Amino acid sequence: MRRFLLAAVCALVAMAVSAQRTPFTSVAVNASGTQTAESALAFQEFRRGVQAYYRGAYNDAILQFERALSYLPDENLILDWLGKSYYSSGIEGVALRQWQIASDNGYGGLLLKNQIEIVRARRITDNAYQTSVTYTEAGSFPGRNGGAFIFSQPVSVLPEDDGSVWVLAYGSNEMLKIDVNGLVVNRTNGSLTGFDRPMDMIRAADGRILVSESAGDRISVFNGRGGYEGSFGGKGIGVGQMVGPQYLASDEAGNIYVTDFGNARVDVFDKDGNGLFYFGGASAEFAGLKAPTGIACVDGTVFVADAVTGAVYRFDTAGNYIGLLCKEKTFVRPESLKPWGGYIVICDKNRVYSIDADTGTVFENVSTGNAPSWVTCAVPDANGNVLVSDVVSNEVYVMSKMSELIGGLFVQIERVDASAFPQVTLEVKVENRRRQSMVGLKEVNFFVTENKSPVLDAKFEGAASANDVADITLVIDRSVSAARHAEATEAAVREIAAAMQGRGTVRVVSAGAMPVLEYVGPPDGIEKFSLSALKNPVSASVSLDGAIRLAANGLITAEKKRAIIYVTDGGVSQDAFATYSLSDLSAYLNNNAVAMAVVMTAQGAPAREVTYLSDHTNGGSYYVYRSQGLGGIVQDIIAIPNGMYRLSYTSQLKTEFGQSYLPVEVETYLMNRSGRAETGYFAPLE
Repeated sequence: MRRFLLAAVCALVAMAVSAQRTPFTSVAVNASGTQTAESALAFQEFRRGVQAYYRGAYNDAILQFERALSYLPDENLILDWLGKSYYSSGIEGVALRQWQIASDNGYGGLLLKNQIEIVRARRITDNAYQTSVTYTEAGSFPGRNGGAFIFSQPVSVLPEDDGSVWVLAYGSNEMLKIDVNGLVVNRTNGSLTGFDRPMDMIRAADGRILVSESAGDRISVFNGRGGYEGSFGGKGIGVGQMVGPQYLASDEAGNIYVTDFGNARVDVFDKDGNGLFYFGGASAEFAGLKAPTGIACVDGTVFVADAVTGAVYRFDTAGNYIGLLCKEKTFVRPESLKPWGGYIVICDKNRVYSIDADTGTVFENVSTGNAPSWVTCAVPDANGNVLVSDVVSNEVYVMSKMSELIGGLFVQIERVDASAFPQVTLEVKVENRRRQSMVGLKEVNFFVTENKSPVLDAKFEGAASANDVADITLVIDRSVSAARHAEATEAAVREIAAAMQGRGTVRVVSAGAMPVLEYVGPPDGIEKFSLSALKNPVSASVSLDGAIRLAANGLITAEKKRAIIYVTDGGVSQDAFATYSLSDLSAYLNNNAVAMAVVMTAQGAPAREVTYLSDHTNGGSYYVYRSQGLGGIVQDIIAIPNGMYRLSYTSQLKTEFGQSYLPVEVETYLMNRSGRAETGYFAPLE
């Protein structure tokens, strides 16, 4: 009895302390001037909610914050955290309502207003190249920095998944790698004899970098790190020979296409550099290429630009002429063609256009103005920008949408780990306004403060984009129609498990009338997967929304590279999305960096609901028996941009035995854009 009384007294003392240290502003006060029991109870529920949120238990956090609001209905800090929890849970509409109430009460200032505006504007994600939008300069990588020489006449650019970019310099005969902050991190001059007027570069299917040398009449080959490996081709008019090679492209089979300016044709090589054939000469249907420049391969069609005629022509992969994409004199002096989604990006003097690959409709996206300019290459980078090389101005422009420059970056502090207080570790997510991850950031891009004062010992611990391990949840369609493809389903699961090479954790969720978690463990455990081992029976009704939700729940605290792979014949039952809408599901996946890919066990396109989810979560669609197999799906998942960063510092704040709400702020800077996030946490109880 004495122990019980002592515990009760300690609890009352703790409640009294917490009532005095509460971060709330709308606190009820009694006649004696002290805070009421309602305030103390609200604070305890709030504290539990914050802890649940950082554990990734968003439903628990919502429950705790709702309870806290029942004691203090007008407390803006609780409303803010309730909005965060709904947002992370994918219910963005409710999150916006909570934030709007707090904002209307005068809470959060411009930071909260900007957050509300961004979330409202990007409720539907669209990461594709937008043809009707004009891009403007957000920054540049100049060839000279003051008096310091960096490179001369950039003619081609090749982005990397980590946000860096390879720049091919025609004037200085070199290839450089530049990070997102404009620092040169690698430089190569090619073979022992050096480059001889390098013109264009592309990445081959095996990850190697191919560089055309216009004066050297060869294609040089480099590994992914920029190490020289060899070359192929040579000067001449025969198969496998060239005179002044210009631009490069490759098709799905790995064949390499080179515009041969001197021979007025296109030369074709296999993936190993062996000459196959050439095309583009005159025929009964076609007058022949005059001065071929840019080239691109899209869905089995080869597009070739001609500098003399100003047209873009279409050929099949065998070199047969199909017809015009853009008529003659559409462009003045077209240069490179680069595919981007269903469009082709083309450079022409001082402008960049996008061409609809089906209709040939042309849209202007970039203009460098009236200053002397000659743009030769334009490509999208990993951060949603367009990189444009200009040989006359001697710089590489970083072009962004005006809305991105005005709205800035969307920064969120996802996790705070204070278990080793005063050492604190933050997980910070950085995105643009369109939900695209911003990758390649470094220590110089972050500034951490606590209670608006700079922190001690701030360290950049790493970026998730560098991780090479993924956790994957396989969702198995248990519908009656999918059961007809049992052999294909089993083959898909086994091949994906083998492709993980024993790394990461794999989960299996069966999607039947009710979703069931069937397996959690290493990939080796399902390399002999059989449908007969599943507990969930085949069903005419499949709760696909519940299965996706269950699959995502298990990935919230998993590896930062993570994805759901839905193995299905492509159909959906009538009540597949009876509980959760497509927008809520895609928001839940996106807000927690979970991609959703689809593996088809039958030929054809999946249902539009499934396509919607894969298209809006950086996933893709794969056929189980495709020629290249399913082994690459894991690498595709690992290659998805991830804008999560780990920062650490030493806190100087007083914890009041773990009862104080400790504020922390992070500002992120990248060129002309910035973003800010504010949050708080609790140290361990003492």
